[in-house]
Amino acid sequence: MKILFVVPYVPNLIRVRPYQFVRNLSEKGHQVTVLTLCANQAEREDAERLRNVVTDVVAFPLARWRTLLNCLTVLPTREPLQAAYAWHPGLSQMLDQLAGESEGFDLIHIEHLRGARYGLQYQIRKGLNESGFLPVVWDSVDSISLLFRQAAQYSRQRVSRLLTRLELTRTEYFESWLPLRFDRVLVTSPNDRQAFYDLVKAYGLKSPPDIDVLPNGVDLDYFSPDPTCERDPETLVVSGKMSYHANVSMVLYFVKEVMPRVWSEKPNVRLLVVGKDPPGAITELAKNPRIKITGTVKDIRPYLRQATLAVAPLTYGVGIQNKALEAMACGTPLISTAQAVSALQIVPDQDLFVASGPEQMALKIRFLIDHPEIRKQIGQAGRRYVEENHRWENIVDKLLEVYDEAIRSRHTILQKTIL
Repeated sequence: MKILFVVPYVPNLIRVRPYQFVRNLSEKGHQVTVLTLCANQAEREDAERLRNVVTDVVAFPLARWRTLLNCLTVLPTREPLQAAYAWHPGLSQMLDQLAGESEGFDLIHIEHLRGARYGLQYQIRKGLNESGFLPVVWDSVDSISLLFRQAAQYSRQRVSRLLTRLELTRTEYFESWLPLRFDRVLVTSPNDRQAFYDLVKAYGLKSPPDIDVLPNGVDLDYFSPDPTCERDPETLVVSGKMSYHANVSMVLYFVKEVMPRVWSEKPNVRLLVVGKDPPGAITELAKNPRIKITGTVKDIRPYLRQATLAVAPLTYGVGIQNKALEAMACGTPLISTAQAVSALQIVPDQDLFVASGPEQMALKIRFLIDHPEIRKQIGQAGRRYVEENHRWENIVDKLLEVYDEAIRSRHTILQKTIL
């Protein structure tokens, strides 16, 4: 199969979902051409490395002035800023050119709300019923309006609350009809799928879209236990991209609400906050000598393998949290809020510990610190869980089934049109 993969940010080990999609598709013998955007030198380097993984990479620069102009252009309209943010005319033209080649591609894959406009513009210009029209699969990943509803209520950053409230109505309207425009739609969790169905119903649209749940996976060879690595005593690790508003709120909540309860009985417990681009609200936490803010790290695995426990105290969020899967894959016992693992089919207090509220989370942290054998059992059970449920190879097999269904459906539509 020849796949034209459009993603508005360069796939890499942090933007793991599109990276593992294109990597595993290529390893299974499919030809993948990636159309993407680079905002800086690091992303240009990522794009060059990606050439070793896929058939071809076509990358366009996404300058700061362009993203600002994109957002200002749609501000008076009902289109969300997120949907316009990553628009680049050159990428759109290249999509049309490659999709129109006589012996070209079988399918177009569009990633995220930021990439959706490329699929819409392709359909408008090509015409839905033309014989050369390729099926388009849109991977929404998450329901952004569901995320914004939570952020508007629970974010600990005033700016985040204001921005998400500004975007919420526009995003709900956009997501209410967007799934109806594509041959197939993907999300990472049943909660996100239900959010789309609720929007379709709320806006009076009768035709339910085909939405498939395709969870995130984890690279089980890369993220794995290291039996030669000793775990540090009384050390907690929390990870994630620290510029992301949900992660910022998560860390602030944990430090202000949970850690004082932990330190009241275990004053020597250390907290490692691992992830790129921490804002000032996070870096200031390092004034406490028991908290270390790492910023960007080349390899997150040593931190996961050496910590006594991993914590995922997410207060709001959507989809599947990679931070949870990666910790479990490393055999690190995990304590999380229910919100962080709501999309996982885990057995609480068997595969990981789930805590409700700061007092219970602090209690379970202190308990596991005091009981190394139970920590070991939880770590081993977490590893088994991801092995059984979150292998990327198996997830991409399901992705290929979705592709096949989209191609068959498109052929059926064209045959009916011709007849």
